[in-house]
Amino acid sequence: MIGVTDSGGERAEWTFPADPGAVRTARGAVRGQLRGWDLDSLGDLAALLVSELVTNALRHATGPIGVCLIRPAGLGGVLLVEVSDPLPDPPRERIAEPEDEGGRGLQLVASSSRRWGTRPGGIGKTVWFELAVPG
Repeated sequence: MIGVTDSGGERAEWTFPADPGAVRTARGAVRGQLRGWDLDSLGDLAALLVSELVTNALRHATGPIGVCLIRPAGLGGVLLVEVSDPLPDPPRERIAEPEDEGGRGLQLVASSSRRWGTRPGGIGKTVWFELAVPG
């Protein structure tokens, strides 16, 4: 894991190898950073949603996985969370059947976040979501 926090403390970024251990490591990094920013109340939800998106990246892409947190300035606002991978195809939301083992990650992100979306990157794509910061 390679991690960087900007000098102003408004942004934290990590790059993880495409390895199953990246999910656990990403959850821990997100929780730790949010504790450092006094946003503990968002830690469990942010870690859960990041683990869903990192798991999707592991299943569908090869190469490094990026995770970025952008803290809002001042009180209130939103926490922006981004997960990037080298696969250019955007994720597809699907309706999982009750007996399906997977397919609920994007539904969980959509229902648990304020907003979410995807955008193309220089190489690959970024899936992002926002969480409301208690003010």
